[in-house]
Amino acid sequence: NQTRADLIGAAMADGGKLAPESDSEISEAIDFTEFYPRTAKALHDFPNLTARPKGVVAVVSPWNFPIAIPCGGVAAALAAGNTVLLKPASDTLLPAHLICECFWKAGVPREALQLLPCPGRLAGEHLVGHVDVVILTGGTETAQTMLRANPALNLLAETGGKNATIVTAMADRDQAIKHVLHSAFSHAGQKCSATSLLLLEAEVFDDAKFKRILRDAVESLAVGSAWELHTKMNPLIRPASGDLARAREVLEPGEQWLVPPLPADNPHLASPAVKWNVQPGAHAHLTELFGPMLSVMRYEKLDDAIDLIHQTGFGLTSGIETLDEREQEHWQRRVRAGNLYINRPTTGAVVLRQPFGGMGQSAFGPGIKAGGPSYVAQLMDFEGTSEPEGSNLVDEKLKALATRVPSVEPALRSYVKQAHDEFNAEHDHLRLLGQDNLRRYRPIERLCICLHTDDTKHAIAARLGAAHVIGCTVSITGPGAEDWRDFAQVVPEPNVKKFDRLRYATPSRVPEAIRRAANEACLYIADTPILAEGRLELLWYVEEQSLSNDYHRYGNLGPRADEQRKGP
Repeated sequence: NQTRADLIGAAMADGGKLAPESDSEISEAIDFTEFYPRTAKALHDFPNLTARPKGVVAVVSPWNFPIAIPCGGVAAALAAGNTVLLKPASDTLLPAHLICECFWKAGVPREALQLLPCPGRLAGEHLVGHVDVVILTGGTETAQTMLRANPALNLLAETGGKNATIVTAMADRDQAIKHVLHSAFSHAGQKCSATSLLLLEAEVFDDAKFKRILRDAVESLAVGSAWELHTKMNPLIRPASGDLARAREVLEPGEQWLVPPLPADNPHLASPAVKWNVQPGAHAHLTELFGPMLSVMRYEKLDDAIDLIHQTGFGLTSGIETLDEREQEHWQRRVRAGNLYINRPTTGAVVLRQPFGGMGQSAFGPGIKAGGPSYVAQLMDFEGTSEPEGSNLVDEKLKALATRVPSVEPALRSYVKQAHDEFNAEHDHLRLLGQDNLRRYRPIERLCICLHTDDTKHAIAARLGAAHVIGCTVSITGPGAEDWRDFAQVVPEPNVKKFDRLRYATPSRVPEAIRRAANEACLYIADTPILAEGRLELLWYVEEQSLSNDYHRYGNLGPRADEQRKGP
């Protein structure tokens, strides 16, 4: 229809985005507007809870996804009952305005959704002290700047990525090249989910045929205007500078060009480039570049490749190309990233099918994934009104906690039930023919429960029980911590360098010095009031992860052909 065409044209005009890329964004935006109200209703339907909105939510959206991301943030905040300030990237104001027009025409009051066209610096300086939540999609430095201005800011941020695709000797090598080409160079590599590192097992790295086909495939990409139908790689939003310019101009020791960057009359039309034999620790290994630049590294063992990924500090998307199910299993158990892809591109997450969000330096906040069933929950406040449903306690530690603090037993029973039904299970909501899409959780590996003199025994026991049910490695610190040494390791202080998350009982009990240190370390402090309802309380003890696996081979389902799936 005309609105869809207008949005595509606006994204092409402001962001230089190709029509097929913009069109898929609109479909994602529609999915958000249908999905988030349903999840909000499900939360309101809990019989033992009352829910209310946080208040004012600022959505600070990027230029590279100028339709889906602002629409998703606005839809989630409105579905939770909040008023919304949309502050889009200055480069892509027109798509943001059209999105607001869609919401206003649908009946959302202009007082409930307002558009703020202003420079990002002004937003960072003024918004952070006057709103209840900020939803940010942007750089890691932007997130930290906001938190320095307001250490207690409720920031939900999806930030950078240094994403890798591993190609093992057991891969379909032609298919791997096809997937890497799309992952690395669609939208000129200007995606937080784009593959920036290509890690090749020694046999593949030394394969002259693979090297030649990869080079030829990259060189075949047509670079040009978004308005030209033959264009495969669109312009950069602005000419390469900073880290991207350095990566395209400088070869470090051992590196060589497989595909060198070509000079261009228009600096926005940067050609795709591939840097070969990048060494561990090099600039091109560790630095997010956000452009049409692929760095190729060699590895001997799969664990070596996974270690190279973890050295970047980021954890947004990660892919592996291999037909060996043992390698697939080992990789998906070890790699620490929010969205995992097996034998498919690392971009193009779909609402509910592959909820999106990262770990490590790729996320600020609890890491609850966009497009997932829990995303709206972090935009609401909850209060328990009655005992939740639960399961019997059979674990001895949980029984001991309930004996010591009888009031906590209903909460522990709820935690056990929800851990079984939701958090310790894998969920494939669609069961598509030929593709697994698993939504699952990983326990926070190193959790510290931080005590305050005003904490009740109930609040302490509930946190200990929740962490135990999920399977976290638990430490405890603060006044009275020694009294709970049977349930957690006692530590002298909440050292932000030694833990993956801190859990306080309320926001007011978090010292500002701890907040500032945690913000600099990209460490989330969970400080929402403790709930007996496990479906919500247990969110603070886990990280979400999505795994998408194209298990078919060119339509051949192999040994899984007889499974009951959705599809033709």
